[in-house]
Amino acid sequence: MEQKPVYYSEYLQLDKILNAQEPESTKAGIRADDEMLFIIIHQSYELWFKQIIHEVNIAREVFSKPQIPDNSPELMNVVHRLRRVGLILQMLVEKMDIIESMTPLDFLDFRDLLRPASGFQSIQFKQLEALLGLKFEQRHGQNYYTSQLNKEDIDRVKNSEKEVSLLELVINWLERMPFFDHASWAQEFDKHNSDHPFWQQYREVYFATLQPDERQNDVGFNMLFMNNQDYPAERRLSPEANRHALFIMLYRDYPLLQLPYQLISTLLDIDSLMGQWRSRHLAMVKRMIGSRTGTGGSTGAGYLKSAMDSHFIYKEFAELTSYLVQRNKLPKLDDSLEQKLMFSS
Repeated sequence: MEQKPVYYSEYLQLDKILNAQEPESTKAGIRADDEMLFIIIHQSYELWFKQIIHEVNIAREVFSKPQIPDNSPELMNVVHRLRRVGLILQMLVEKMDIIESMTPLDFLDFRDLLRPASGFQSIQFKQLEALLGLKFEQRHGQNYYTSQLNKEDIDRVKNSEKEVSLLELVINWLERMPFFDHASWAQEFDKHNSDHPFWQQYREVYFATLQPDERQNDVGFNMLFMNNQDYPAERRLSPEANRHALFIMLYRDYPLLQLPYQLISTLLDIDSLMGQWRSRHLAMVKRMIGSRTGTGGSTGAGYLKSAMDSHFIYKEFAELTSYLVQRNKLPKLDDSLEQKLMFSS
């Protein structure tokens, strides 16, 4: 069947998009020239949130598979998609410059007409946080964050929280890392004992690099890498995923670990950019309304500050940098393992 010709404005449904701005000030017969900017900025944010969720779901679909070779096109696709998420978030942070061109008085021309609507009611942003890995238990203001939503939107958020998050899928993937089995090490060891010969050797190397005022790090190292029984119950990363993530960071220069390292690094970029977005949003709110409450009834800047401090999702990967050593001090790997990491058979 012959395809019908595609017309630009019909394909993009511009009649819907360009007629989707209905300023409340116009309805009220009040002149508020910057409300159009306010609407378009927020509509564009929601479109970009939709694209980010699309990219994250592609990554989640890949990581849902039981096996993902570390040099596979699928893993490269995930890194590519998540890097795009980072680029979009970077653009969204920079877009704050545009809305900040609106002065506090410009905003006051129409602010009261918006109540109780609030950016806090962005369903897609809450869904995005959940899909990336923010758990309900980690949310600031748990009793408030859905209180301004209708039932349909509450259900949408709750359903997203029931999905297996990207963080959980990455943890499952890290746990399957095959390089700590007997076939990769010349030394004998009990596979049921967390004191793997590599970590015994690496502990000696790491402790030797600590400065006098860093000696307390040996307690943290032993707790995170040497004994599963002492492993902190509150950590999202499992003991195996935690050890394997650090191993990837340490030996990232081997070809087979480059993509896994890029994945972890990209997740940290996303976390940082989400934090930057919250920080810019907080600064803008302080500039626009000072200490006044938000249009949705929150404490305004105070709520945003607490959420910004507590909503980092991949911070446990960042904490692993406390346990790195210089490349020239890294333990030499067995030849058989080196061959595997070099794509050799």
